[in-house]
Amino acid sequence: MTRIGQTRMLLHGGDREEARNRFAALWRQIGEHGAPLHRCTLAHYMADAQDDPGDELAWDLRALTAAESAADSGFGAGWAGSGAAAGDGPGAEGGSAAALRALYPSLQLNLAADYAKLHRPDAARAHLARARATAEDLAQDGYGTGVRAAIARLERRLYGG
Repeated sequence: MTRIGQTRMLLHGGDREEARNRFAALWRQIGEHGAPLHRCTLAHYMADAQDDPGDELAWDLRALTAAESAADSGFGAGWAGSGAAAGDGPGAEGGSAAALRALYPSLQLNLAADYAKLHRPDAARAHLARARATAEDLAQDGYGTGVRAAIARLERRLYGG
C-alpha cells in the first residue's frame, strides 16, 4: 500500500506516464490473485492515470471486481452498502473490509463518470444511483463529504439540474 500511495502522489504531481508505468509494475507484482484491497486500490488509481476513457473504464471495472471478489468470498460480506460497521469481517481482515466499504461509493461514482465520458448515459445513471445509495454509509468527514459532493455534481451534469 505504501508504494501505491507513493505512486499516487507522483500521479497527482502531474507525471501521468511515470505513474502508469509504476502502477503497471505493481499490478504485475500483485497480480489478479493478490489481496482484494491492494488490487482494488491499485486499479482505482491506475484508472485515474489513463488518457483514454475506455482504458479508464477497464481499470475502474477491475477495481470494482476486486472489491466484489472480497464480498463474494465472505471477506467483508455484505459490505457494499449494507450499513455494516467498520471492522466487520473475519479477524484482522476487518480493517480491509471497512476500507473496501468506504471505497465502494467512489468506485461506483468513477464508473458513472466513465460511462458519461463514453456517452452511455443509462449506464452512467445506474452506477450513479449505486454511488448515491452507498454514500449514505460514509462518515461525515472530509472524504465522505467530498464523495457526496462529487456525486451531486455528476447528478447535475447527467440530469441537467
